[in-house]
Amino acid sequence: MSAPLFFVGARALEGRAPGDVVVLDGPEGRHAATVTRLAPGEQLLVADGSGRVARGRVHVVGRGELDLVVEELTDEPVPQPRFTLVQALAKGDRDLLAIEVATELGVDEVIPWAASRSVVVWRGERTAKAHAKWERTLLAATKQARRARVPVLAELAHQSTLLERVRAADLALVLHEEAHEPLASAELPVEGEVLLVVGPEGGISPEETQALVDAGARTVRLGDTVLRTSTAGSAALALLSGRSRWA
Repeated sequence: MSAPLFFVGARALEGRAPGDVVVLDGPEGRHAATVTRLAPGEQLLVADGSGRVARGRVHVVGRGELDLVVEELTDEPVPQPRFTLVQALAKGDRDLLAIEVATELGVDEVIPWAASRSVVVWRGERTAKAHAKWERTLLAATKQARRARVPVLAELAHQSTLLERVRAADLALVLHEEAHEPLASAELPVEGEVLLVVGPEGGISPEETQALVDAGARTVRLGDTVLRTSTAGSAALALLSGRSRWA
C-alpha cells in the first residue's frame, strides 16, 4: 500500500532538502497523528498542492501534529494537455460525485456551472457554503489519489462566463447525446487546455448548446448509452487521458 498523502502550506517545502524536518500541524497534522495514528518510522508524503512533494518518515508524534524527516523531494510536472471540467450543478450530490471521481482521474480545473436546467441553485450564503464543500471534495479526492496538485476550483459560472472560457480554450467539447462526432475521434492538442462541458440531469438546453457551439465548442458523444451527469465527465476524462497523458 502506498504511503498516505497530507498537505502543508504553500511555502512549507520551499528550500527544503533531504534530512530536513518538516512539521505537519493544523487539521492535516491532527488527522495524521490522531485519526490515521501514524507512528515513528512510518512513511508518508506531504505536498504543497502545487506539485512539490516530500517523501519522508515520521520522527516524532505530538498532540495533533508530527515531525517528519525528509528523505526525497520531487516536483510533479504540469500535465499536458490540461483538462478542465465544466460540471453543471446537480441534485442529490451527483455533482460532488462527479468532481470527486474526476479529481482521482486527473482533472486540472473544475468549473461549477449554473445551467438553465440545473435543479440546484446557488444563491446568497448558499453559494459560499456550496463552493467550500466542492473545495473539500477536491482536496479529499486529491489525497485519495496521491496527487501532488489540487485541482483549481473556479467561481460559479453562468452562461456569459462559460462562453468566455470556451473561446479561450484550445479545444472545447460539449458532451451531448445527440452529437454525431464520437469523443474518441476528437483530435487533442499536445499542449494547452481541453475544456469539457457536462450538463445537468435534464441535459443542456438547445439554446445553451447553440451558444456554446457559436463560441467555438464542438458537441461530441461518448457512445450509444446515456450517462448520468455524475459519470459522464469521468468517463470522458478517462478516455481522453488514455489517449494522451496515460499513454
